[in-house]
Amino acid sequence: MAELKRVLDTGGLVAVGLAYLVPLTVFTTFGSVTRLTEGHLPLAYLITTAAMLFTAASYAQLVPAFPSAGSAYAYARGTFGERVGFIVGWVLLLDYLLLPAINYLVIALYLHAQFPGIPSSALIIVALVLVSVLNVVGIGSVRNVSLLLVVAQLIFAAVFTVAAFAHADGRFPLEPIYSSTVAWPSILAGSAVLCLSFLGFDAVSTLSEEARAPERTVPRAILLTTLCGGLIFTILSYAAALVVPDWRALKVSDSAGLEVMGPLGGRWMIAFFLATYIAGSFASAVAAQASVSRILFAMGRDGVLPPSGFGVLSSRFRTPVRAIVIVAVISTVVLLTSLDTLVSIISFGALSAFSMVNLAVVKRFLFDERRRGAGNLLRYGLLPLSGLAATAWLWASLPRTALLIGLAWLGIGVVYLLIRVARVGEGAPVMEEQ
Repeated sequence: MAELKRVLDTGGLVAVGLAYLVPLTVFTTFGSVTRLTEGHLPLAYLITTAAMLFTAASYAQLVPAFPSAGSAYAYARGTFGERVGFIVGWVLLLDYLLLPAINYLVIALYLHAQFPGIPSSALIIVALVLVSVLNVVGIGSVRNVSLLLVVAQLIFAAVFTVAAFAHADGRFPLEPIYSSTVAWPSILAGSAVLCLSFLGFDAVSTLSEEARAPERTVPRAILLTTLCGGLIFTILSYAAALVVPDWRALKVSDSAGLEVMGPLGGRWMIAFFLATYIAGSFASAVAAQASVSRILFAMGRDGVLPPSGFGVLSSRFRTPVRAIVIVAVISTVVLLTSLDTLVSIISFGALSAFSMVNLAVVKRFLFDERRRGAGNLLRYGLLPLSGLAATAWLWASLPRTALLIGLAWLGIGVVYLLIRVARVGEGAPVMEEQ
């Protein structure tokens, strides 16, 4: 049996995890969440980071139990059975389908802000076509460039932070982190939306077969990735608050990052930001579309989705062209919706899946394996239940539109599952992991 080469240590795993997190994603939601939290974006990031650390700890507990696969779908399926696993996978599929779209939208928003003569819709279509063509032809070279783009983002983040602190001229107010005017419902709503920023930390768990001593290195890397990502997001959001201390001064929520760059270095800082941010978003769109198209291909090949539409490879390029085109068509939803709506819908799926991961720890170790003792109750009971409470609280704080759309998608999945189960001899559909 062929095996993957074990080459990744803890540091390498953390590097991959940070690449998935995309450091400059702070500026994707900077304007909207700054307004939502009334200038307390760093506080919202701290709350989200704390909640995600509980969930990351649950991922870390489940890695040894599922060493060859690592996702909320795999954990739910292995712990609660195929039907629950399918529902969790179905909810996550909503995230996967919309991740390419959000990249197209932010690329168009920031380019349109700089070149208002070009319609946003035209920019979206151009980005969508370019990414789709790359996915059809092959993306090996893009994968190699992705690491360079992450390094470029970290360099920009360092330059931006130093420039922002210098701009503050020795004044470092605590108001962005805490003040007497904090409106906690708004803070929690903002924290729920920011879960989008942490979608990549669970990617580390999928590398168990390529990690050295995975039972030790992978759990550490999951926790370190979450902690490092949270610190980066908090520092960048605080630095941005130093440049724009009055959140009411923000003119355009969707491209507010440009308003932060101007006072720090004029055109050169804006150009540096646009180059790294858009390049990173483009690479993220390529990777996201590649990932979801292959998930859809696997589901079509295994009969979970119609094989004729999804389970076919191009004879010339050996890529799932039909699945790629279907994802591209779905991505045109960005022409009809807003950035805030897309972000909150994706957060719905993430928080739903994270809640099930926390619950899976409790069931597997305290109920299935019957582990007892104060230490086990703390490790497999109190900590994951705290994570469950935190994610459920954030989930309930999402905007109403996101909840309605997310629940509608969940309902479609339940109906589809019931139809499949009702057929003689068929159980729950199985989503093979790639």
